[in-house]
Amino acid sequence: MGSAERDLRTTILEMARRRGPSSSICPSDAARAVGGDGWRDLMDEARECARELARAGEVEITQKGEVVDPDAVWRGPIRIRTR
Repeated sequence: MGSAERDLRTTILEMARRRGPSSSICPSDAARAVGGDGWRDLMDEARECARELARAGEVEITQKGEVVDPDAVWRGPIRIRTR
C-alpha cells in the first residue's frame, strides 16, 4: 500500500466517522484533503479505497441513496458513509 492510498483510506474513515451514519462524504472530499491542488489525480484511487473499505465492512457506498455492492460495476457519483 502506497502512502497516498494509506492517506486516502485514513482520511475517508476519519471524515465518514466524523459525519456519522446519517450523513456521507464524497470521494472527492478525501481526495481534496490528501491531494490539495492535484486532488483530481487521486479520484480513481479514492473510489477504489472506498470499494476496499466497503468490502471490509467499514463503510457503505451509496448511489442515489441506495447501498451498492462494492464489487458491482457502477458509474457516476457515489457517497461514502459509516455503517
